[in-house]
Amino acid sequence: MPNRGLIEPDIALFAVRYLQQIHDANFPIPAGGGGLHVEPGLWLSVPATAETSGVSTLVRCASIPHGTTVLAQGSASHQVPPEIPPVSTVPFSTASGTPVAFPESNLSVASTFRTTPLPAGITQELIDNPNVLLNDANVEESNLGFHIVDAVRIQVDFNSNTAQGRAALGAIGNIPFLGPNAEVAGVSATFWLERIANAADATFLQLQYSQTVLLNFNTLSWPHVTVGTLVKAV
Repeated sequence: MPNRGLIEPDIALFAVRYLQQIHDANFPIPAGGGGLHVEPGLWLSVPATAETSGVSTLVRCASIPHGTTVLAQGSASHQVPPEIPPVSTVPFSTASGTPVAFPESNLSVASTFRTTPLPAGITQELIDNPNVLLNDANVEESNLGFHIVDAVRIQVDFNSNTAQGRAALGAIGNIPFLGPNAEVAGVSATFWLERIANAADATFLQLQYSQTVLLNFNTLSWPHVTVGTLVKAV
């Protein structure tokens, strides 16, 4: 679709629609209350412009019923094998950035605030670094004779900057209610689009992602991390 220019020529944007829905495994539909997240959105491919120093960009436009819209921008690059770094779930002070650990995050300490019994597969290592799930999935596939032959890394952030370090290009919008209650203060996400091959060189596509949303409330910034490994159906 065309995007009209004034002092610059028109550009053509290419878009892909998506819908992400997340449900609580402990309360499956229709038992009640299982819906945790729904996110309709668009991925945009934006050609190189003067505003991005001649570099093409990818943009994720998301709308979330929490009362938040996100415009996260970034780029794509090849990365084989994919490098999936650790990510923290520990909240930190909005004033100083100092981490503030809570005893509920320590599985060796009993707590009435946790689901009992814990769902299968929940370990301390996973609590400390949810990206373990992504790396473990790749190790399991490797042990079964599959290997990653190609991978594209897509990184987007609401606070991404131009190559010249000019003003931030992304943005987050919140309804007024969220300001003093649970304001979305940051969104960053990495996607790895991978081509997997077996011993006979038959291939399929796999998508892995790790997203961190920062919610600010009660003087703390709380990282909400979601990860997933998805295989494209034949």
